[in-house]
Amino acid sequence: THWKHGGIVGVFGYGGGVIGRYCDQPQKFPGVAHFHTLRVNQPSSKFYTTEYLKKLCEIWERRGSGLTNMHGSTGDIILLGTTTPQLGEIFFELTHELEQDLGGSGSNLRTPSCCIGMARCEWACYDTQALCYDLTMEYQDELHRPAFPYKFKFKFDGCPNGCVASIARADMSVIGTWRDDIRIDKGAVQAYVGGEIAPNGGAHAGREWGPFDIQKEVIGLCPTQCMEWDGKKLTIDNRECNRCMHCINAMPRALRIGTETGASLLFGAKAPILEGAQMSTLTIPFIEVEPPYQEIKDIIEKAWDWWAEEGKNRERLGELIQRQGFQKFLEVLEIKADPRMVFEPRSNPYIFWKEDDVPGGWKRDIQAFRQRHQR
Repeated sequence: THWKHGGIVGVFGYGGGVIGRYCDQPQKFPGVAHFHTLRVNQPSSKFYTTEYLKKLCEIWERRGSGLTNMHGSTGDIILLGTTTPQLGEIFFELTHELEQDLGGSGSNLRTPSCCIGMARCEWACYDTQALCYDLTMEYQDELHRPAFPYKFKFKFDGCPNGCVASIARADMSVIGTWRDDIRIDKGAVQAYVGGEIAPNGGAHAGREWGPFDIQKEVIGLCPTQCMEWDGKKLTIDNRECNRCMHCINAMPRALRIGTETGASLLFGAKAPILEGAQMSTLTIPFIEVEPPYQEIKDIIEKAWDWWAEEGKNRERLGELIQRQGFQKFLEVLEIKADPRMVFEPRSNPYIFWKEDDVPGGWKRDIQAFRQRHQR
């Protein structure tokens, strides 16, 4: 195209946050010789006051093109189109008048993003806004000064419904979950079956779908087949439940998430830029999410140290895991393999042992060996 993407352009002290755009024919189109993009760190869950939005738009009308994108795929407020001399002025007004920081761009930590969480959602298993804010403040240097092999994204889903789609878009996905049993209101289950309560929170009320069929619409669609309905009683084998939340979404007044809540940590999701699209892989099945979140931060920093040392240029964390193996990643994090990490049995039966894993190591007494393994 006629646009040069990137280049050395920014504000003092920051290596990220401004994406340079230059026209390759400035003599013909002097009005768009520069058309830089600013990424602005959005508030957690994208809560705004009208007063704030008016001030933001006024700054951009005065110092930029007036074009905005609310929001970018990472979550940032995107301000599209300004010139190099205006960058410092815009940055000063954003930080001093609106108390708003730039977001991430380049090979650094991108702006952390979270769902609406406990602010309005009854299914949130941890405070997504608190964790998102805490990690944003903790890792300011990684956010503003690119030093990674490539970009890195945190996304925080309060429950397995995944309203920010972290499992598909984040190098580290934090997805709320619970480790005890799903709570069942037996009377409400009967009310759903009897048609007294509309399923799916009434979301499909636009047309007549016929009577609610719990066997077809809930039991039959359970991915692990851990539920049973005998015509009077609903039972759940919680040991087999993978927390997909389909049954809870279908009958929200009858089924509730458990009370022992926390989060699962997954790593490695990305878009199809180099090696194709990847979903993040379950790595920590359950972790408590309580301030100051030190256990989570320790895991993050172990992953970053390994990635910074071993990652190739423009290689996302998920691609490094794919290249060196998930077993290596578990060693880096100093955790043991867990059956819950496995999506399906592997077709390749070979297991490659390390010498430390084999009693006696690789060395063998040939005579003792021949007593057990004759030629």
